[in-house]
Amino acid sequence: MEYPFIRRGLLAVALLALVGCDNQSATASKGVVLEGKTMGTFWRVSLAGVDDADQNALRSKIQAQLDGDDRLLSTYKSDSALSRFNQSRSTEPYPVTEAMSDIVTLSLRIGAKTDGAMDITVGPLVNLWGFGPDKQPVKTPDQAQIDAAKALTGLHHLKVINKAGQQWLQKDLPGLYVDLSTVGEGYAADHLARLMEHNGISRYLVSVGGAVVTRGTNPDGKAWRVAIQKPTDRENAVQAIVDLNGHGISTSGSYRNYYELEGKRLSHVIDPVTGAPIQHRLVSATVIATTAMEADGWDTGLMVLGTEKAKRVAEKEGLAVYLITKEGEGFTTWMSPQFKTFLQNE
Repeated sequence: MEYPFIRRGLLAVALLALVGCDNQSATASKGVVLEGKTMGTFWRVSLAGVDDADQNALRSKIQAQLDGDDRLLSTYKSDSALSRFNQSRSTEPYPVTEAMSDIVTLSLRIGAKTDGAMDITVGPLVNLWGFGPDKQPVKTPDQAQIDAAKALTGLHHLKVINKAGQQWLQKDLPGLYVDLSTVGEGYAADHLARLMEHNGISRYLVSVGGAVVTRGTNPDGKAWRVAIQKPTDRENAVQAIVDLNGHGISTSGSYRNYYELEGKRLSHVIDPVTGAPIQHRLVSATVIATTAMEADGWDTGLMVLGTEKAKRVAEKEGLAVYLITKEGEGFTTWMSPQFKTFLQNE
């Protein structure tokens, strides 16, 4: 998933800044930091209590795994597993991997709990507005174009079949186009965490774009901490700091991935109901959950809903949520009681 905002030279939507380690260099005494690019964004792995002599081998394993995730989920690579499903016009069950089945199952569940706000079938609308593989439009799409794209969407057109250890996706609309970029970073971060465990590493912080997973303590023996950035593309000031306690976190924001068309700023966050970029004042939604993929799915749905609806969903589902809303010349924040338990005071 090579997102178009990288192509346009903007920063990735990595709304989370890593803090809490006195020395960010890769040294044996203070830890190892590995970095790279994937899915049109950046990955970072910070390790403690490991021998840095093997870091080149580990870096290769990390990059190879992330490349594999991209071949699974990319809508930019025509030969990815997801692209092949999208290209198929068959309405018969289509065989997929267990990983793909799990990703789509979680996405459909969150989609249902957000009344369709988190919709992985909005690919035609994402492409129409220039946030997918297609180029930016030279003029604002008209209602007929929007309606035509909307006719190719809908979570009810997609289902997952699990039977006798085999998994399939099935669509009843030949032109259905699934876009998993809303959960891709979270999935990749969780997958990296599993790679660390497989390699006997129990103290780490891994991030892919705006999705982060931690375990154990940092090189100073303290909790890994994550900083939520203020909602602006002009500075990297910290809005709040959290200790994840082994959880995953993800942030969705409307202020980093955008472009201007006919005098209007258009966000990459598409409302499935209107078929257009969101227009409300919620600019950032951060979610902490058991996994980064779950957090990644929820943050997108909450961003689509807007502040008040997002609050109601967070309260109903017992989610750890932090919302930032534009108010006049400044911003207001709201956090659920569950989020407050992760908040640090410094």
